[in-house]
Amino acid sequence: MLKKVFVSPDPGRSRLRFAARAVLGIGLAVVVCGLAGTSLIGAIIGGLAALLALFTVTDATVRGQAVTTALLPVAGLPVLTAAAALHDLPVARDLTFLAVVGAGVYARRWGPRGHSLGVFAFMTFFIAQFLHATTDRLPEMYAAVLLSVAAAAAVRFGLWCYERRRPAPAAAPAPPAGTGLARITTRQAVQATAGAGFALVVGQLVSGDRWYWAVGATWWVFVNTTSRGETLVRGFRRVLGTVVGIGLGFLIAVPVAGAPVPTAVLAAACVFGIFYSAAVSYTWMMLCVTLLAELLYGLLGFLSPGLLALRLAETGVGALGAALAVLFVLPVTTHAVTDVWIQRALHCVHACTAQAAARLAGTEGADPAPRVAELEQLLGRVRLSVAPLVHPLSPMYGRRRRARRVLDLLDDCAREIRGLVAVAADPEASHDARLAAACWRVEAAVEALTGGGTVPARTGGPRAAEPALAHLHDLEHALAELAAPLRSPSGSRLAGA
Repeated sequence: MLKKVFVSPDPGRSRLRFAARAVLGIGLAVVVCGLAGTSLIGAIIGGLAALLALFTVTDATVRGQAVTTALLPVAGLPVLTAAAALHDLPVARDLTFLAVVGAGVYARRWGPRGHSLGVFAFMTFFIAQFLHATTDRLPEMYAAVLLSVAAAAAVRFGLWCYERRRPAPAAAPAPPAGTGLARITTRQAVQATAGAGFALVVGQLVSGDRWYWAVGATWWVFVNTTSRGETLVRGFRRVLGTVVGIGLGFLIAVPVAGAPVPTAVLAAACVFGIFYSAAVSYTWMMLCVTLLAELLYGLLGFLSPGLLALRLAETGVGALGAALAVLFVLPVTTHAVTDVWIQRALHCVHACTAQAAARLAGTEGADPAPRVAELEQLLGRVRLSVAPLVHPLSPMYGRRRRARRVLDLLDDCAREIRGLVAVAADPEASHDARLAAACWRVEAAVEALTGGGTVPARTGGPRAAEPALAHLHDLEHALAELAAPLRSPSGSRLAGA
């Protein structure tokens, strides 16, 4: 797990900057709340609001990110008000919480902005339960949320807006899903609400005070997943991360016992770990989230071994609720979405190739960089989608082996694309007439892979000496090799085999 986090590629050190900026932004938010005279409760809600503002906003452009960030309080403060007002009305509170769950998931149909606002709304209700918010605390909480979102925005869009210095990648679109219950986001909203309802009821039987942990576990299992396979794997990883995090809690958080300085240092390390590992290891991210929650409970004076055991039990309930929902409530099968992401990644490979070739030919305005960034996003979605197939516990050995081969070959394609783009960025690189023919062969291979045709075999011969042609020839070879694992002997797709 450590190797996956620290050895995984970090192009442009984007994960490192993402994590470092988060520590700076959240730290500033906590300091601002302290200077404004808020209590410990206000500082905690402010820090968590800043964390969400920096973590969940993923619009493709800086302008879009700024608009979404400005809208976060619009989505969160009414929910916070409702949670505080219903604090002593458990039935109304629970029904409202489930409504927030359903609406938050359904909002994903409107893309990254809907996703961000839905997450912020849900987490605002969750934080209100975590801090036992009542109406008399609302003014302080309003101030903490507004100040913290503003502080996070000041860091993200002012002090450290590294996105302005690079082309904005196109946001990877969600797979088409029809209308009504055929739409994936609608089905997921129903699933999440059903799973959260199970978690809420069983979670309250386990603990009348910490039941919301189970609902939170169900919610986060559904975030960034589409199929039932993805959701089941994420549920397993969430429980695993929580178990390891609780083990570390006994070694770290319990001995610290809420001491301010070591707690602040360790909390900053946890924030860094959450942001740095999020893109590559959900298990590691959940470990950091669990340890951060334990440190916050230590500050509040509630941390104990019994509380840690209760958190594990509630997390298990939440993961079980998510699993039951995706298995029995409007299930979305893995093969329904995996092939879509693979096809989009292959089309993006061709688009990257065409842009790089045009750049080498001197075409004005040709820029493959945004397409390369989009390809990285799409490959991330492919990895997430096939995760159930390549999981060590998967009993389908043949499909697991083929899925790993597909991932390896797609990574080969991405590596050759990055090499080709690096060559194209050289102002002294010249256009070779053979590039057009090679690009045509890449296009033909992609069309065959995505359309069910026969992929032309890569002809033999020595590897080209020219760097651009060499990368294109290796790319052709990887695409030709993809034909076998993408289809079974009967001609079916990998995901549907």
